[in-house]
Amino acid sequence: MSEGTSLVMESSENGTDLSQDDICTTGETAEDTILSRQTSVNLIPFIGQRFVSQEAAYEFYCSFAKQCGFSIRRHRTRGKDGVGRGVTRRDFTCHRAGYPQMKPSEDGKMQRNRKSSRCGCQAYMRIVKRADFDVPEWRITGFSNIHNHELLKSNEVCLLPAYAAISTDDKSRICMFAKAGMSVRQMLRLMELEKGVKLGCLPFTEIDVRNLLQSFRNVDRDNDAIDLIAMCKKMKDENPDFKYDFKLDGHNRLEHIAWSYGLSIQSYEAFGDAVVFDTTHRLDAYDMLLGIWLGVDNHGMTCFFGCVLLRDENMQSFSWALKEFLNFMKGKAPQTLLTDHNTWLKEAVANEMPETKHAFCIWHIIAKFSNWFSAQLGSHYDEWKAEFHRLYNLDVVEIFEEGWRNMVNKYGLQSNRHIISLYALRTFWALAFLRHYFFAGMMHTFHSESINAFIQRFLSSQSQLDRFVQHVADIVEFKDRIGAKQKMQQKMLRVCLKTGSPIESHAASVLTPYAFGKLQEELVLAPQYASFLLDESCFEVRHHTQMDGGCKVIWIPCQEHISCSCHQFEFSGILCRHVLRVLSTNNCFHIPDQYLPTRWRDLSLSSTNAFQNTTIRNHSDKMQWLQSMASTLVTESIETEERLDTACEQISMVLSRIKDLPRPMHNANDSYNCASDSLILQEVEDPDGIVRFTIENPHDSIALGKLKERRPRDGVDSNRKRRHFSVPCCGQFGNEASDCHIIGSGNLNGDSLDYL
Repeated sequence: MSEGTSLVMESSENGTDLSQDDICTTGETAEDTILSRQTSVNLIPFIGQRFVSQEAAYEFYCSFAKQCGFSIRRHRTRGKDGVGRGVTRRDFTCHRAGYPQMKPSEDGKMQRNRKSSRCGCQAYMRIVKRADFDVPEWRITGFSNIHNHELLKSNEVCLLPAYAAISTDDKSRICMFAKAGMSVRQMLRLMELEKGVKLGCLPFTEIDVRNLLQSFRNVDRDNDAIDLIAMCKKMKDENPDFKYDFKLDGHNRLEHIAWSYGLSIQSYEAFGDAVVFDTTHRLDAYDMLLGIWLGVDNHGMTCFFGCVLLRDENMQSFSWALKEFLNFMKGKAPQTLLTDHNTWLKEAVANEMPETKHAFCIWHIIAKFSNWFSAQLGSHYDEWKAEFHRLYNLDVVEIFEEGWRNMVNKYGLQSNRHIISLYALRTFWALAFLRHYFFAGMMHTFHSESINAFIQRFLSSQSQLDRFVQHVADIVEFKDRIGAKQKMQQKMLRVCLKTGSPIESHAASVLTPYAFGKLQEELVLAPQYASFLLDESCFEVRHHTQMDGGCKVIWIPCQEHISCSCHQFEFSGILCRHVLRVLSTNNCFHIPDQYLPTRWRDLSLSSTNAFQNTTIRNHSDKMQWLQSMASTLVTESIETEERLDTACEQISMVLSRIKDLPRPMHNANDSYNCASDSLILQEVEDPDGIVRFTIENPHDSIALGKLKERRPRDGVDSNRKRRHFSVPCCGQFGNEASDCHIIGSGNLNGDSLDYL
């Protein structure tokens, strides 16, 4: 039997903690209690203990194991990264768990007779992933501290390989000592004196330090910085739209560098109203902070705006980065900026972007809650966390202030420094203070996970600096290609109308599938709300289960003005369910143009130059590009009569030129099979089965359509139903392309296309 605590704890399968009657413990001898007395109470794992991440749980169990006299290793997992929910369970075991596996000999070769320390030890700790309020955390669901081997003493356990690692702070000090010209033995002796340990009792040895210094020498920071600048200059020569700038320190060494790509600047012009500036990662090999500017496009996909490397993390460095970013973007500052909670960055944003609304990423704040409040609140932690989320999502400032005071008094947090700090900075994170500003939905957890996944691609490319910049360019280009493919797939899918409302049909023809999906969610929930007229233009809207309260909606039909006290439209650019309820109950079948923002419309970005700037060689790619241009042409042309006349005139000229070109030497009918079948209009399916073809028009939708083909049901032949023929011509009943009087005559003009 080991000299550790003999303790086994398990939780139930559904993740809830078992009662004391369900926890199995074995008796302890006098020797068993030795390490129990020496181990800090705060370091003993218990069922239900929470951690921010797997690494946090690993570090905690590692500290516990070191005090007890053993080391640990990662064992089984459930789930895989990138599939479903990712890893959902992780087991950590004693380093002597399991048994050595004998490898079969190959070709009669003698296998090395290597000894193993594994003896089937059963000590372990199990953690399971939970997601409360969309914030993932890990909880201990199983723990056993029964060992079948002798545990090591404190002066022996430090010699295990797992504890010979050099911490980040020690690496920094060793690097500084090396710059001062100290020998390895002098470094070790000085660190022994600093840490107050005996001679030779550091967690690492002289060989470990020498290996670390050798790894430092493999990175030539000065020469790599020169190569980086040369690479940026080369990229600038190859592409004039590439932007970069750098700053050297007093010793003529690289201090800061920022860059952006031509397509990123174009994306910023369209979607730079809401920006995330992530500064939570570093390039460890070069000891530089990595900052990335990101946003969200009209399809809800992460788009890259720029990148910066900073030597120091202070207000001057952040100010330089923000100035260069504005220079790249022609002085255009974002409406809103999301960053991590950083005092220096907060001051820099206030100085360089005074008109920009600065906010803190809530997911970075919530991730720290388990460390801040779990120990103090104990069993009340989950209840307090739910109360915090309720306050965070409030719409009214006065209700938030009153609720915050009640929450602080209820849980006795008046003197908690984290609570005091959060309240002092409430205007930077509480939604009651932020709903008046547009954030493009980036404060949602879904977008935070998407942004983190995008940044991880950058971190995985850490190599030499010049290669890093090129790799970032490759990642951005790859992301754009994947995004273009996903957008094309979204357009090819049918949009299913769930309510049959004219408002829904109108929005489906204008918005991107992503934005329409958000609006449709609100439209589906709108019938659950009741609206009451308070005066001439003011309505009170509340859920049918509420007896009082609700949101105030102002609706002035003559001015096409509508607003809601929940401020969802100002916050996300999508009308809320309260507004949609008022519109539907007041017989309004058309959403005013100003409430279908261009930012969320299905318009191509720089489509006029796409073919010139992109080398398209594949026939199918050219067809897809032509379809996209045709869709954009119709959308832009039908805005005014003058645009429509100009478009018809130019199309007529283009068609004449195309008809003069020689045809391929094959059956003429084949051309119709591949061309006319590909150039189809977007389909919108009604609940009754009718497929309506809509043109991207903010005002009209056209039911040229046809009934969706279905199998006969209940003995009724679907062919007996009324059928309209889908034709790319005048749209009159029964006409086809071969006998259409408009196309056949070649007279394409505005009068002929009035049906649009």
